[in-house]
Amino acid sequence: QVQLVESGGGLVQAGGSLRLSCAASGRTFSTYAMGWFRQAPGKEREFVATISSSGGRTDYADSVKGRFTISRDNAKNTMYLQMNNLKPEDTAVYYCAARGAYYSSRSSNAYDYWGQGTQVTVSS
Repeated sequence: QVQLVESGGGLVQAGGSLRLSCAASGRTFSTYAMGWFRQAPGKEREFVATISSSGGRTDYADSVKGRFTISRDNAKNTMYLQMNNLKPEDTAVYYCAARGAYYSSRSSNAYDYWGQGTQVTVSS
């Protein structure tokens, strides 16, 4: 069982930055691939970025590539999403998710555990 808690969301102007954190419970965090997903009002949940259990492999949606960076610190049981040059279309609730495997996945159905979400609002 893994419990995930996101933090770091907020209101920011376009062009600004935010850093999201996802703190995980348990002693097996390093065995889980992790991901960030987001859901805007009236839209489906979508893949943002994922990272393998070791942190050696990352994957990004085209819409955030070059602006967002996913990382993890297995010693601290924490995953991060550094978001730079934010745009109004990045406005959404951001969720972190854990998958009991080395490799991550772009599909939300592949993930076993989810956090409660943190709101990110980017004003124009």
